[in-house]
Amino acid sequence: MRLTTKGRYAVTAMLDLVINSGSGPISLADISKRQEISLSYLEQLFSKLRKQGLVSSVRGPGGGYKLGRESNDIYIAEIVDAVNESIDATNCRGAGNCHGGEVCLTHHLWTDLSEQIHSFLGSISLQSLVDKRDHEAEVKKAMGQMTDNGEQIISMLG
Repeated sequence: MRLTTKGRYAVTAMLDLVINSGSGPISLADISKRQEISLSYLEQLFSKLRKQGLVSSVRGPGGGYKLGRESNDIYIAEIVDAVNESIDATNCRGAGNCHGGEVCLTHHLWTDLSEQIHSFLGSISLQSLVDKRDHEAEVKKAMGQMTDNGEQIISMLG
């Protein structure tokens, strides 16, 4: 199975768009800088994302891209599909000609795996990934405060 940079970068760029969209449309140049993804590559990806209605463009000064729908209504599988990324664990790309023109012994296993992966990605929204990221940041912050408090108590006792 391969999920190439096309799918990975599209998901990363969409997450960046969600996280930074509070101040209006986001330029691809800004995403490119923050995520270290080539601007020309982002332009290609966003063209495909726009055609699928996952993003919309805003022209003019202060223009850029914004989500085409709410972040809780956009799923990772849609993003991967929009950039023509195949999630296929078979060696024959689903054609069934993997063993001398015939279906190999494990073809159905790999086809089922591909479907499970696609289903899994279809159950994860952009918003759920942002929420998970925010939760992890809150936990790290709380753990840091606990450590600081513990060090303060130790220094007061010592």
